[in-house]
Amino acid sequence: MARLYVLLFLVQIVLAVCALISCLSAEEGKIRALPRIAWVLIILFFPLVGSIAWFVAGREPGARATGPAGGTVERPRRPLAPDDDPEFLRSVQERAQQQDQELFRRWEEDLRRREDDLRRRDGDPPREGDRPEV
Repeated sequence: MARLYVLLFLVQIVLAVCALISCLSAEEGKIRALPRIAWVLIILFFPLVGSIAWFVAGREPGARATGPAGGTVERPRRPLAPDDDPEFLRSVQERAQQQDQELFRRWEEDLRRREDDLRRRDGDPPREGDRPEV
């Protein structure tokens, strides 16, 4: 008999932990009947009854909603994480290419300026034909 009580106690604890995780991770618009803090307190003070109440009445059902014609209605998609969003990744790549091009342009300008300074020091006039075209 003691083993049964221990087993029921462990089931109650697991149920309460699952209910707390579900309650704390639910979006604000998906919580019904009471505010989130009230649900958390109910689950903590009355683990068995509070957990069952949360799963029955506190959250929106996990299944898809049915539409007026009996078909299923797709829930709006959640925004993608930045590393999963192809448009964001494309913008990051374009920005990196622009920065690389700007850096390359500045290096070329610096190299030309240094070459011109060296030619002036040596007494040779700067020649346009010696520079490679970009």
